[in-house]
Amino acid sequence: MSEAVTADAVITGLGSAVRGLDGPWQLLSALPDGHREAADPVSRLSGRGLRYKDRATKLAMVAARDALRAAALLDEAGDLTVPGESVGVSASTNYGNADTVCETVRTIAESTYLGTSPMMLPATSSNVVASWVAITHGLRGANLTLCNGPTSGLDAVNWARLLIGSGRAERMLVVGVEPDNPAVRHVTGVAQERAGGVPELFDGAAALVVESRTSAEARGVRPLAVLGPYARRGRHADAVSEVRRRTSGVVGLWCVPEHPEGVRAPAAGLGAAAGSAVPVHDLTALYGPASGALGVLQCAAGVVWLEGRSGAVAEVVLASAGTGDAGGDDAGAALLLLAAAGGAA
Repeated sequence: MSEAVTADAVITGLGSAVRGLDGPWQLLSALPDGHREAADPVSRLSGRGLRYKDRATKLAMVAARDALRAAALLDEAGDLTVPGESVGVSASTNYGNADTVCETVRTIAESTYLGTSPMMLPATSSNVVASWVAITHGLRGANLTLCNGPTSGLDAVNWARLLIGSGRAERMLVVGVEPDNPAVRHVTGVAQERAGGVPELFDGAAALVVESRTSAEARGVRPLAVLGPYARRGRHADAVSEVRRRTSGVVGLWCVPEHPEGVRAPAAGLGAAAGSAVPVHDLTALYGPASGALGVLQCAAGVVWLEGRSGAVAEVVLASAGTGDAGGDDAGAALLLLAAAGGAA
């Protein structure tokens, strides 16, 4: 995967689908008490065909619709405001349709393939989330799903930038989603809830609209943040060092991997002010392990943080996922987000 910054890519829209949160602007906050009794974000969907879609796909559809609306890519009627071929989809999920796959395997084992449903078999594809999001909104640009372990979410964001830079799309919708259901808990071997009411597994989705600055300016849309350098390395520390080498600025917020105890990043390496610690944001401590959704969640939360800053200091957000050999993962990835007024990486 090329790591060069091939375009001045900006984020112009955010969306989320997390029970207990009203929108992406609450991603820096913990889930409220009684969040399990809050309205399921999937209930916001309507129309035919939902019966045959898995939970991950439905969650992704909610977050995707909100992000497209926030970026002014959907009008009040829900129609695209730009040509469909100019918008692609990059999705990240490691367990998305595990429930459908497990149920299909069980059915074939018990009744052979004759017992399967022609409506359900297509849903066993690993690309089902990105496909349904694209079909729903008529997004005919490049379409891919990453199932790449802990770094998958950040990888999906970077692929969106690469596809824009290569001319394959003018805009990319990036979605990170993971469901919490019996099949996923069986595959991961975890319980349903940790002490204190924090979910053992994340159940939700986050979405970003990424496009070139030229595209955003032509549409009259204000960029929310700029995508900075990205790196994927065998060690988490090496990925962090690489992105820091390529961009100056003080790291004002560090979004850590799922197992932060397995990584170490000295303040000096992060560019923190002398004698000060870098503020750490651990999304998994708030919402539970998010696997393939984590990197997209981190970027959405990072945009929220940047939007809340005064802009007096050139601060950047460091998103990182995967611990690499320090924690037993196959790799670590890091991505920097810059304030929109800060220019390109």
